[in-house]
Amino acid sequence: MRPLLSALLLLLAPTYATADDPTPLPIGSPAPDFRLPGVDGKTYSLADFQDAKVLVVLFTCNHCPTAQAYEERIARLHADYKDRGVALVAISPNDPLAVRLDELGYTDLGDSFEDMKIRARDHQFAYPYLYDGETQATSRAYGVLATPHVFIFDADRKLRYQGRIDDQEVKPPTKHDAINAIEALLAGQPVPVETTRVFGCSTKWADKRESAKEALARWDAEPVSLEPIDADQVARLARNDSNRLLVINLWATWCGPCVQELPELVTINRMYRGRPFELVTISLDEPSQRDEALRVLQQNKVAMKNYLFTGDDKDALAAALDKDWPGPIPYTLVIAPGGKVLYRKLGAFDPLELKRAIVGYLGRTY
Repeated sequence: MRPLLSALLLLLAPTYATADDPTPLPIGSPAPDFRLPGVDGKTYSLADFQDAKVLVVLFTCNHCPTAQAYEERIARLHADYKDRGVALVAISPNDPLAVRLDELGYTDLGDSFEDMKIRARDHQFAYPYLYDGETQATSRAYGVLATPHVFIFDADRKLRYQGRIDDQEVKPPTKHDAINAIEALLAGQPVPVETTRVFGCSTKWADKRESAKEALARWDAEPVSLEPIDADQVARLARNDSNRLLVINLWATWCGPCVQELPELVTINRMYRGRPFELVTISLDEPSQRDEALRVLQQNKVAMKNYLFTGDDKDALAAALDKDWPGPIPYTLVIAPGGKVLYRKLGAFDPLELKRAIVGYLGRTY
């Protein structure tokens, strides 16, 4: 009897989405239950929203430009409907280890649980923000195609709408699909449009980890060089006559904090270099120490524009680079096209602070 019973249970079990073929939950289906940790330290399940007339389950994430474009609208939707019997819960479906660094070019944060806590704190999320990146079982059960992807359930927790929030990422929307669905359910009316196409960043299923590893291997294999630069060339560099945001980092092999932050500079370069962005290092090692400086750069995979200052007048270097530089290193600048300094940091930089200076200029949406 056991083999027969097992076969029957498999036939009766719901069909969930897979990473290879994600299929959104069909209209009319019951809401799959979940038990997921929230950024507020609580664990949530469907039972926590049992009193709501309408339940909005929104799959979103930190890094996606489209998801970031919708953050204010999501906050407004929650504020407008929370006192009308509508509960909203946001879930991040992504495996953070499946996100390549070059997919983080529009953000200062990745999709880890710790980064989710920072985003929720800084943007004052007033709704639960849950993490499904560990197993992705809930995301498979709902069939999440992209972020954002919204599923709206009635009082009996039957799915009545799934798809986009509205029809525009940045421009004012002309079709308010999710709001229309909520209003219809609150009025006891059929949802006018039950399913819409989803646009945004594809779900980062765990099977994409290999792609992320392969990308790291390719970048690690890129050649590392070190070229001479004098004060006049530094002055031209600092004027930034290009159309790119420029980050300049001064360092030396004898400066422990300088060497320690080289890996973070590599990460930042890999994140943003697909955009109008350039990261440059200038070593203050003596020209006779060029080989050692190059060795340290190679050891840390610093494949970007690396220079060795060849002059012996540090005052001339300061005058050429930034008159506000007092002299010690490490020293990091963010310079907009045209030469305006947007960010200065004497001493080791805070990675999140530097990323925010970069993405604050480059922008978070397409």
